[in-house]
Amino acid sequence: MIEKIRFYGDEVLRKKAKTIEIIDKNIKEKVNNLIETLESRDEFALAAPQVGYSLRMFIMRNLWEEDPKKVKTMLFINPELLEFDGMLHEPEGCLSFPGIFEKVKRAKSIKFKAQDINGKWKHYTAEDLFARGVQHEYDHLEGILFIDKINPLKRKLLHGKLKKIAETTKNGVNIG
Repeated sequence: MIEKIRFYGDEVLRKKAKTIEIIDKNIKEKVNNLIETLESRDEFALAAPQVGYSLRMFIMRNLWEEDPKKVKTMLFINPELLEFDGMLHEPEGCLSFPGIFEKVKRAKSIKFKAQDINGKWKHYTAEDLFARGVQHEYDHLEGILFIDKINPLKRKLLHGKLKKIAETTKNGVNIG
């Protein structure tokens, strides 16, 4: 099922997502919904809170792969960031902030671990786009949004655009 994307102003985007204790049929159904939603929009990554699930998981397409046949959607459940190295200051956007792109400082490379769909822990080393995407999606699980990490002056300049997005929030839910 394709879910609607939650936009800035929606309460779920500011909540710390819950740890997934058991990967059961319900969680697997939500994973499938995340994948269908991401693929329907041909986007890079999507965190569970962005579709209203306050759960610690996100998915990401490995768009850094040079061979298009090797591009696949990767799933990360209960991710934990372990090490950071280097720094990059590059533009980011977010499905929950349509039309807004700003530079954000992120580690150039990271090490992290996450569970797969079978609950097995795997360790990853990520650089550049992969590392940036993981840090961005991980922040969603913590209730942190990319606008929280941009220059305060830039954020002040975005106030009108942010207010316009948030004004569509009704009863704490904003699906635009």
